[in-house]
Amino acid sequence: MQYEPVIGLEIHAQLNTRTKIFCGCSTAFGAPPNTQVCPVCLGLPGALPVLNRQAVDYAVKAALAFGCDVQPLSIFARKNYFYPDLPKGYQISQYERPLATGGGLEIAGGTRVGLTRIHLEEDAGKSLHEGFADSDRRTYIDYNRSGVPLIEIVTEPDLRSAAEAAGFFAHLRDILVWLGVNDGNMEEGSLRCDANVSVRPTGQHAFGTKTEVKNLNSFRHVQKALEHEIERQIDLLKCGGRVVQETRLWDSSSGRTHSMRTKEEAHDYRYFPEPDLPPLVVEAARIEAVRATMPELPEARRRRFVAAYGLPEYDAGVLTQSAALADYFERAAAETGNPKAVSNWVMGELLRTLNERGTPVEAVPLSPRALAGLVRLVDQGTISSSIAKEVFAKMYDSGRSAEEIVAAEGLAQIGDESALAAIAKEVIAAHADAVAQYRAGKQATFGFLVGQMMKRSGGKANPKLANQILKRVLDR
Repeated sequence: MQYEPVIGLEIHAQLNTRTKIFCGCSTAFGAPPNTQVCPVCLGLPGALPVLNRQAVDYAVKAALAFGCDVQPLSIFARKNYFYPDLPKGYQISQYERPLATGGGLEIAGGTRVGLTRIHLEEDAGKSLHEGFADSDRRTYIDYNRSGVPLIEIVTEPDLRSAAEAAGFFAHLRDILVWLGVNDGNMEEGSLRCDANVSVRPTGQHAFGTKTEVKNLNSFRHVQKALEHEIERQIDLLKCGGRVVQETRLWDSSSGRTHSMRTKEEAHDYRYFPEPDLPPLVVEAARIEAVRATMPELPEARRRRFVAAYGLPEYDAGVLTQSAALADYFERAAAETGNPKAVSNWVMGELLRTLNERGTPVEAVPLSPRALAGLVRLVDQGTISSSIAKEVFAKMYDSGRSAEEIVAAEGLAQIGDESALAAIAKEVIAAHADAVAQYRAGKQATFGFLVGQMMKRSGGKANPKLANQILKRVLDR
């Protein structure tokens, strides 16, 4: 019997606010444990939450980007459970009346993954088990993360493979980062994913029993964990066993999932409306104000780059990997009128240098105008492409313009015909064997001789003119 997987994701994205969702404590990552806390996020008696307006606006922005219906009224609820990292004994979330419903996202291959809901909630603290003495078997708690604002994005069970799930997660992350509502840093825990997965006989409409897989903090882990869990469930069913509804933990070191606890149902959490927070009212005018701040989304920008600049689909895809990179390209292209040349430089030397040095695009020391100046020098024939790469490296390190470097170091192309003719004669005299082969009909040696001209000129000979003059001298 053949089986197919059915997958839905629950993605928790930390919102890029400076303060927590219900208090004024900082959300900055990396502070010493328990130094960014107050009575509200520690759940001390009598402390009252106050909703962070920026968190709501960021959540609305994400909802609009994914085509959700932002609800005019949503309700905060208490999700009750006991765990050491939850000081109040409950988490303030949303349940029956979430902030946004519906919407979806299309992934590679044309599959549309529907969204069930996007809701606001607070994060829990962090349990610490590692980094202590071997004899210390205690668990430590850092409450700095307690109260950090999150949106939970819940998908419909529309994904049918581990690769699709990983691809969807990556695509969604790109959009959240593009919007500026999340930093996308999975290593720091600001973007996390849980996956609900079941298998069923191919062609069967009813879903199988699902498990929830936790601890998926990278795209690779999403794919590997789901591949393992799908295989585990299929093997279990083929042997006559049954899948138990439970929460399982992904162990990347062993490449396996392990049972964590029996899967809870909604009634286990005893949801009820949060009495210390009024209903959240999001008026139409506020939604439109947030919509006015929306950037052009990646897919729309890719299409425009192809249509407006005549770029290949591949170029447009690379250049829209991030909003900062797309902005850089557009500013440089506007300065030159040669978008394809700018695209080549951005995708080639610029990204290579940034990757080698671990520098984000936002911190690149070379301005778009400076890169445009370099492209213009090549277009005008002032310098050759090979010399331009040397100039680029010097620009990047020194901050000087291309014009300054070329003038100061005498790097302009040699376009004087008499000078090039003299170089051609030197090359011919130095490589009599190659010249004889060329004159005997071996055309391939011509490229070698041109290369020798470029070498003798220090790469400054105008390539087109060098070809013409060398051929003229050889054919005499």
